[in-house]
Amino acid sequence: MTEFQACFQIGYQHIIAVDALDHLLFVAVLSILYSWKNWKTLLILITAFTIGHSITLALSVFDILVFPTKIVEMLIPLTIIFTAVYNFFDNPNATNTFKVRYFIALIFGFIHGFAFSNLLKSMFALNNEGMTMKLFAFNLGIELGQITALVFYLGISSLLVYLLGEKRKYTITLIFSFIVIVLSGQMFLSRL
Repeated sequence: MTEFQACFQIGYQHIIAVDALDHLLFVAVLSILYSWKNWKTLLILITAFTIGHSITLALSVFDILVFPTKIVEMLIPLTIIFTAVYNFFDNPNATNTFKVRYFIALIFGFIHGFAFSNLLKSMFALNNEGMTMKLFAFNLGIELGQITALVFYLGISSLLVYLLGEKRKYTITLIFSFIVIVLSGQMFLSRL
C-alpha cells in the first residue's frame, strides 16, 4: 500500500468509525432535510464542510494556526446542536436555505478541521515529509467517508418516509434533530 493510499484509508476510516460519531452527527443534521432528488445540493454542502475543515487542518498541521484541543473538542458538539436546532426553524423550500446551510457547513468545517489536525499530527509527528500529499489523501478519504455516510442517511430517511408517508418527512426531521441535540448535549457535558 502506498503512503497516499494509507492516508486516504485513514481519512475514510476516521469518518465512518463509531468514535467519529460527532462528525457523523454533524453531517446527518446538516443533510436530514434533503432527499435523493437533492443529491447535487447535498454534495455541495458536504464539499463545503470539507473545504472548511481542509483549510484549518492544513493551517493547524503546519502550525500556522493552533487552537487548544480541549476547546475544539467542546465546540464540536455545539456545532452539531446549533445545526440541529436550526432544523426546527428552517424551511427546505425557502430560497435562502441552501445559502445558510452552505455557510454553516463551511464555518463549522473550520472547527472540525482542528479536531482532524490533532489526529494527523499524532500520526505524522515524527515524519512531516510529504505532508501536503498526506493532507490531500486524508481529506479525500474524509470526503468519501462523508459521502458514504450521506448515502446511508438518505437510505434510512427514504425508508422512513416510505413507511410513514411523505407528510411525515418534516416530523422525522424534527424527531431526529431532537435526538441529535440530546446526544450532542451529553457529548458536550462529557467534554467539559
